[in-house]
Amino acid sequence: MKLNKDFITYNSGDDHLLVPSGNVPFTGIVRGNKTFGSVLELLKTDTTEEEIIKQMADRFDAEKEIIRKDVERALAELKKIGALDE
Repeated sequence: MKLNKDFITYNSGDDHLLVPSGNVPFTGIVRGNKTFGSVLELLKTDTTEEEIIKQMADRFDAEKEIIRKDVERALAELKKIGALDE
């Protein structure tokens, strides 16, 4: 899976934004924290959910199951708005 090319990411310090730029039905801005920003960065190249979880576990000091739930939630929201190419 990979981030849809019609979405742009922007980091404004503590906030990480995802904005549609092309022909997608979603017409809003998604705002997230550092964790969300890390997921977005990993999705700039083709990857898998398991690889994202592994990378996040290496970066953050948290239980892997908590990271898994956070990643699953982020990916579900991104799928819902059409921001993922699978």
